[in-house]
Amino acid sequence: MGDGKMEKNYKLKISYDGTRYYGWEHQPDRETIQGKLETVLSRMCDDEPVDVIGAGRTDAGVHALAMVANVHLDTKLSCEEILTYCNRYLPDDIAVLEVREAAERFHARYKAVGKTYRYTCFDGPVKPVFDRKYYTALTEELDVEKMQQGAAYLEGQHDYKSFCGNSRMKKSTVRIVDTITIRRRKGYVYLTFHGTGFLQNMVRIMAGTLIEVGLGHIAPEQVGEILEARDRKVAGPTAPAKGLCLVKVDY
Repeated sequence: MGDGKMEKNYKLKISYDGTRYYGWEHQPDRETIQGKLETVLSRMCDDEPVDVIGAGRTDAGVHALAMVANVHLDTKLSCEEILTYCNRYLPDDIAVLEVREAAERFHARYKAVGKTYRYTCFDGPVKPVFDRKYYTALTEELDVEKMQQGAAYLEGQHDYKSFCGNSRMKKSTVRIVDTITIRRRKGYVYLTFHGTGFLQNMVRIMAGTLIEVGLGHIAPEQVGEILEARDRKVAGPTAPAKGLCLVKVDY
């Protein structure tokens, strides 16, 4: 980029509604969050190519309250001006919440030490209309207590191969999920997962499996057996993308 004299590393905090996007990661001929950000930032830097590095790769249709990314930019604009520029030109379903100068070595993905995801279901009698893009509607009521019992088997350090959407995954499928909390508020049931990192579709498969427990299709203690089996076929379905939101990334 130019002669590199002005180039600095910036840390961005981004919020987005993933409904109409094919996920975070850049794809040719498809609308993605990374693609939109890179287009706007590149234009801001006189059409120099930019590479926005996200803390993770959310799937198509998944939302984020506070995704973190970093990007090297050659610009004289202040952080405030970069923020204003981004929010002026980004579509209205993506917002940059914060722009800060970061250390040269800061890397949004490699430096992340934890992530919080929340999965939202609704099992009440009347579905909320204005929230409809952000929850999965269920026709039967969930037994939250049984879901909590099932979730306890998934906490800790385990091999989560049964909960990995990529059957050809060559790397280790061992991860740490320190906490899973499940609570009901009115007709909503929120499943919150915190861990050091997650496999492809892992949160949605864990959510789908725990929903099956809540519906009485899987006994809570079977969750332990599913984990031990290390076989995606024995776990529950992958819960729909729209119920999932990346809440926070820890550094």
